[in-house]
Amino acid sequence: MAGSSIYDHYQTSLTSRYCSPEMSTLFSQRSRHSKWRELWLFLAESQRELGVGAVTEEALDQMRAHLKVTDDDFKTAQVEEKKRRHDVMAHIYAFGAVAPAAAGIIHYGATSCYITDNSELMLMRDAMDILLPKLAKAIWNLSQFALKWKAEPTLAYTHLQPAQLITVGKRAAQWAQDLLFDLESIEDVRNGLKFRGAQGTTGTQASFLEIFRGDTSKCDDLNQLLCQKSGFPGCYEVSTQTYTRKVDLIVSNALAGLGASVHKICGDIRHLAAWKEIEEPFEKDQIGSSAMAYKRNPMRSERLCSLSRELMSKPVNFANTLATQWMERSLDDSAIRRVDIPEMFLLADAILIGLDNISSGLVVYPQRVKARVQEELPFMITETLIMRLVAKGESRQEAHEQIRVISHQASSTVKNKGEPNDLVARIKATEFFRPIWDEIDDLLRSELYIGRSADIVERFCGVGGMIQRKIMAYQSFIENSAASELMV
Repeated sequence: MAGSSIYDHYQTSLTSRYCSPEMSTLFSQRSRHSKWRELWLFLAESQRELGVGAVTEEALDQMRAHLKVTDDDFKTAQVEEKKRRHDVMAHIYAFGAVAPAAAGIIHYGATSCYITDNSELMLMRDAMDILLPKLAKAIWNLSQFALKWKAEPTLAYTHLQPAQLITVGKRAAQWAQDLLFDLESIEDVRNGLKFRGAQGTTGTQASFLEIFRGDTSKCDDLNQLLCQKSGFPGCYEVSTQTYTRKVDLIVSNALAGLGASVHKICGDIRHLAAWKEIEEPFEKDQIGSSAMAYKRNPMRSERLCSLSRELMSKPVNFANTLATQWMERSLDDSAIRRVDIPEMFLLADAILIGLDNISSGLVVYPQRVKARVQEELPFMITETLIMRLVAKGESRQEAHEQIRVISHQASSTVKNKGEPNDLVARIKATEFFRPIWDEIDDLLRSELYIGRSADIVERFCGVGGMIQRKIMAYQSFIENSAASELMV
């Protein structure tokens, strides 16, 4: 019958195809609304600890026994919300229905944002705790790849044109460094996250001041207890009806930075795959194209680029939401945040799963890498030739001009005739270069032109290096985690 199957209703591809069960579960309705009940319990417990006699132990016991929202509880709330058109009040009613001794004190002195805002802060904190070890694992993967290939010369590009040489490992170390910046940024945001706490309708705590009969110290004690129970270091010093939506923007900027880093990494991998130098993992029965059977398209990297673009777009929404919060709060922040907060974490999670999968199985074709280096190496030794000629008494400007002319001739041979690069032969046939003829063949060793690439990689990625120090806290997770398996 139509409508009886999950395939009859729209589902987000983030949860059905890309992200992890733990992230999907964290942002589920049961998780969110069960956190609401935790917060109501924390409030009631704290109020009783501060002498509010209306809150009884019986009420607290019944609340503790029903912290997880059941399917029946959801049905009760759905019926009530249809009548009241207010989701928080509907869930207060549903909680009171299973904890009748608490029905009269649930949400005592609170506004809806005590529940919604504080639960969102809890969810974002917990979501970052899921992301950070996965990000550390991807950094570790790339650092090990960089160490393995730290001395393998490869073409470096500026303006996407061959420039000097670096090494395969040096490029991967740059990728890892960008991700390390993201790790530090997300850690800073996560550790700086605070609680809204119990602030009342417009952030003045007026309702709680009334409950505590004008005792301001108890208002402070209430928030201290709530922070302890919820695992936050403290409350934001100033709130309106909500915590400032600047917080959401700060979080989204950190995650968007991750998206930009991964997009750049995967873009590089896609170029390298086109040049047949490096490929992402390609499974035995994987199909690269429905039409072109020979193709090995970098589909995982392409997918991550597309997901990263979506993640990179999120700060715009959060910036607009912050900008349109008139005075102490405008409700047009509500619906969009219900979409954007879960989505930015689901996107980041999906991206990190894919990045772990790719970075743990990158394939290098060293002979192809060497061949491409040799195609360009004659051009790249010209700077050294100039310096050698000057050392033997020639004019630097004249040497530059001589090389410029025959370099362009050799380039024309490659481009217009499709023939191999003959620059070395031209140098050996030009009398001006006689003083260094016997040195040229020895100069055509690519390892002479990688500078300190291997040392840079070793210092950054090796034992005692920056990466090892920064991800030490995640080492247990890294050691006990296999490469991520993709759902599709």
